[in-house]
Amino acid sequence: MTTAWKRLIRFVAHDDKIYRGEPLVSDAEYDVGKLALQGKTIKAKVIEGGNIFGDAVVTEKVLEVKKLLGPLTEEEVPIIKCVGLNYMKHIQEGGRTPPPYPSIFYKPRFAVADFGEPIPIPKIAQENQCDYEGELCVVIGKTGKDIKEEDALSYVAGYVSGNDVSARTWQRDPKHAGGVPQWCFSKSFDKYAPLGPQLVSSQVISDPATLHLTTRVNGEVRQDTDTDDLLFNVPKIIAFISQSTTLEQGTVIMTGTPSGVAMGMKVPKYLKNGDEVEVEITQIGTLSNKMDFV
Repeated sequence: MTTAWKRLIRFVAHDDKIYRGEPLVSDAEYDVGKLALQGKTIKAKVIEGGNIFGDAVVTEKVLEVKKLLGPLTEEEVPIIKCVGLNYMKHIQEGGRTPPPYPSIFYKPRFAVADFGEPIPIPKIAQENQCDYEGELCVVIGKTGKDIKEEDALSYVAGYVSGNDVSARTWQRDPKHAGGVPQWCFSKSFDKYAPLGPQLVSSQVISDPATLHLTTRVNGEVRQDTDTDDLLFNVPKIIAFISQSTTLEQGTVIMTGTPSGVAMGMKVPKYLKNGDEVEVEITQIGTLSNKMDFV
């Protein structure tokens, strides 16, 4: 689908009001997340209109960004649909057999968190279990149902970097999860789905299988994979999850994480209080959040 904007950010301007905008960046220096982390000036043309997927208009009014937020609010995201075990190397590191169909779990909209927002890790999810999962996320721009695979990308408004924050004890420990992995509760605490730094239109990213994802923890590279390692690509995912199921405008799809998560290590390097996780995807940019053990 075609949107009025090619790159969309949400930010606080120097008048302390929140705006949407199209960042004034070059093709070479598009990473507004990295620019924000470096304290560099970011300017954007203000976007007006009530629906960013519909009547939005990019104006000529230019404002400077005081604080970069996430591109989507929780009110704009009806649900987050997630795919587990979808990178072949990640499946292999977990000792699993590739599933015959996408493995789906959900996060509620209250899991949405902004770029740079501290992620509150509750006491029950802290000790030796807090994990990261860098992911390419798809944002649905128009509501659909029974979407054909060949038409799937026409329903995509854009793409954003995401982190599927996870509590592994609640996901996998039989004393907590029972006999099978318990994905929803273990990954659905408030703010467990930070998204950012910008929403990049499908006009810019025509093929989501040509991107590269890198996840760093405190600067150390943990995940480093091309998105063509996906077992089920974006069109297949959309076609599968829309079968007899309405896929609403604003739905975020987390497409899965590559190898390199803490859980897959011989000696797991789980996240600790204050750890910073950066998820960088080519053409989209760097999402950064610190863990806050509350």
